[in-house]
Amino acid sequence: MSRLIWYVSGTRADYGLMRAVLQAIDRHPDLRLGILVTGMHLEPAYGKTVDEIAADGFDIVAKFPSGEGTSGGAEMARGISRMISGFTDAMERGRPDIVLLLGDRGEMLAGAIAAIHLDLPIVHIHGGERSGTVDEPIRHAISKLAHYHFAATEESAERLRRMGEHADAVLTVGAPGLVGLGDAVMRSKNELAAEVGFDPSRPIALFAYHAVLQEAYMAGTIAGAILESLVARGFQTIALKPNSDSGGDRIRTELDARTGQPGLVVKTHLTRSLFINWMAVVDLMIGNSSSGIIEAATFGTPVINVGPRQNLRQRNGNVIDAASTPEAIDAAIATVASGTRFPTANIYGDGASDERIAALLATLPLQGVTWKSNAY
Repeated sequence: MSRLIWYVSGTRADYGLMRAVLQAIDRHPDLRLGILVTGMHLEPAYGKTVDEIAADGFDIVAKFPSGEGTSGGAEMARGISRMISGFTDAMERGRPDIVLLLGDRGEMLAGAIAAIHLDLPIVHIHGGERSGTVDEPIRHAISKLAHYHFAATEESAERLRRMGEHADAVLTVGAPGLVGLGDAVMRSKNELAAEVGFDPSRPIALFAYHAVLQEAYMAGTIAGAILESLVARGFQTIALKPNSDSGGDRIRTELDARTGQPGLVVKTHLTRSLFINWMAVVDLMIGNSSSGIIEAATFGTPVINVGPRQNLRQRNGNVIDAASTPEAIDAAIATVASGTRFPTANIYGDGASDERIAALLATLPLQGVTWKSNAY
């Protein structure tokens, strides 16, 4: 009998990273896939990206609004409680063989809490990484609740072992976000620039900045400093609106106030394919998105990582770190000349994690796995 795999998805970001893996699971003869949809996917303000999941033909087993329409630490915590309740009801009914989780967001923690109390095996992808701020302890908390770990790098796998996870439960598979990256690039800089009215002979930046809980009160100021420096340095900018984390409303307000300015195009959402194409051709990616840390190196795209959100995460050679001050941001942007590119080597894997993950999900021993001690 085929194994039933349920994946929890709450954002455009996690779904975009996992889409190729989910397709590999869906086509595997010994696996069946279901997706629990929650969070920003269901909110029009964030693009109502549940429609993309439905368009891809995946089985959406349940939808749970989580209150992501407003940002704030307290609402994020209340959202986790609502998701735990909803996930518990769905998992109790559906009894998946494996609950699959990615990364460090609250919906993944909620999925882990629900699954472990229902004695369901949990597989966690991208565990063992350090990323700064509140994301890091949430990621480690999910790892401590999980039974199997699909690490992106050997350094992350070794950290999981040092955290007390069983060596035979920690497997290095590579980053799902690298699957199919090269094949996805089908648009030239000239073509993309023409669509938004940019001059392709001038430098173009991709802005993807999300609020950090500890800096939520100054998120708008930081976003404004980035945008001001880009203008001063002659960059045209395509800017993505942030996720629902605390402080995100301040960034959205800053972007909304600048909408319509020459050389700035603001988007609520880009499809994964379009986002990848922009990331491949721009002269600079700036903000604090994990895609800058993990995926952008595949294209050699220069990345400026602002602030502590990706603190201590493994870097490729294309990443420049800048503190959350106007002076540090401007100094970093000044170092990136138009046309600068980096080697395309990527420490996060070979882009083949989709088939690797599907094969493991079909064959991992599950008998008694939920009784395995995770003690130090």
